[in-house]
Amino acid sequence: MDNPLYSVAQIRAIEQAAQSQLPPGTLMRRAGEAASTYALEVLGGLPTGRILVLAGPGNNGGDALEVAANLANLGANVDVIHLAGPAPSPETQHALARAQASRARFLTDVADSHGCCLVVDGLFGIGLARPLAGLARTLVERTHGMTCPVLALDVPSGLDADTGAVIGPDGVAVRATHTITFLGDKPGLHTADGCDHAGRVHVNRLGADGLHAEPAHARLNVPALFAGCLTPRRNNSHKGTFGDVAVLGGARGMAGAGILAARAALYAGAGRVFVAAVDPGPGFDPLQPEIMFRDAAGFAFDGRTVVAGPGMGDSAGATHLLSKVIDGTGPLVVDADALNLCAASPDLAARLAAHDGDVVITPHPLEAARLLGVTAAIVQADRLENARELAQRLDAVVVLKGAGSVIARPDGEVAVNATGNPGLATGGTGDVLAGLVGTLLGQGWPAWEAALAATWLHGAAADRLVANGVGPIGLTAGELPRAIRAELNALVADAALA
Repeated sequence: MDNPLYSVAQIRAIEQAAQSQLPPGTLMRRAGEAASTYALEVLGGLPTGRILVLAGPGNNGGDALEVAANLANLGANVDVIHLAGPAPSPETQHALARAQASRARFLTDVADSHGCCLVVDGLFGIGLARPLAGLARTLVERTHGMTCPVLALDVPSGLDADTGAVIGPDGVAVRATHTITFLGDKPGLHTADGCDHAGRVHVNRLGADGLHAEPAHARLNVPALFAGCLTPRRNNSHKGTFGDVAVLGGARGMAGAGILAARAALYAGAGRVFVAAVDPGPGFDPLQPEIMFRDAAGFAFDGRTVVAGPGMGDSAGATHLLSKVIDGTGPLVVDADALNLCAASPDLAARLAAHDGDVVITPHPLEAARLLGVTAAIVQADRLENARELAQRLDAVVVLKGAGSVIARPDGEVAVNATGNPGLATGGTGDVLAGLVGTLLGQGWPAWEAALAATWLHGAAADRLVANGVGPIGLTAGELPRAIRAELNALVADAALA
């Protein structure tokens, strides 16, 4: 199942194509009907309380006015606050006339609407290019204190539909519990601030399915994207069938990072797992004695999938070992300290880009910023484009971690991951992700599918734990590997039945 994500420019092109083939006002009426229907679904039927509709000056406001008229005509108690513009479109003028002719009340202040059971946000849509100010900002800030559901039309007002960033350095945006987005899904609803502002996202194409002429180059990460690799294991197999994973890390005082990555590799099905320790450390893992510990200086990395970076440190010895595995062959995952060493050395970065084998890198925003020579704020301001840039520079598949992790490959294709929760915001979870990517590569998965699956499973495991009462507060990285194993086996079983 494909879940495309369209840029604002692409949505505009789809909108123009639809408008050229439909009578004037058709899209706005369809948007109003779709949003009205969805509003009643959110409420569980026609409510007795009041519905507050915030309508802006543009076509997004026209959609909201259509919703107001529709719900009022059905018998709902509707209040409208309308921010009039200087030159509304004929469609918006028609929607305003419909709302004014209905039973809806037009107000000038949120305080005049009491006992709201739903707020409909139609202040600004995908065309907003500046921070909210004046009355619009005030209205948005007042919705933040409301406890009822908030339904955003197309995109929460104040949120950039392409990037998921709140517009403006001191900007505000509607915090929706639900968003109905029109014509196609948008990446900004699923990453960065969008994860906190969009709520549950519902897509309605408004009957324009056949008008998506330009293919999307972004999509939501779902198991269908890597289902071809989810094959049951054959009875006639052995540990050598499922690859060796070697975690290069474990500098003094940071042995735990390498162990977490190794446990993830073990629980996700690696045939054999090694920790190649930079400094002398524990000789075995008492909880997982299956993991083998070796001195990295004399370890034979060739023929094994290497996960470089967890707890590796930045010593001269660590740099030498990283250089060795970069110049080697075979699948390579680069994480944490290894990324920082590459960022500090243009030579290492260039050699990484030329590595003979699949490469997946798993930076958080600050590590990505160091590699790109920018700030973390710049990375976060446009996560998709920065992930694309990094993938192209290093000729690698990139997993840019964070809310709505972005997986990118050098040809510009990206996927945005929707699994996971704030329980992952704790030390060690990135090490688990790196080990998980490594074990899938070691089992013969292509880099793109391995990165997609690992990111999805990592988040789904956290979601499973939270659903079972573990976290999100206090969830630990060490709890993830068993949950990952459960999620992976469930996916394989489902794929076998499909």
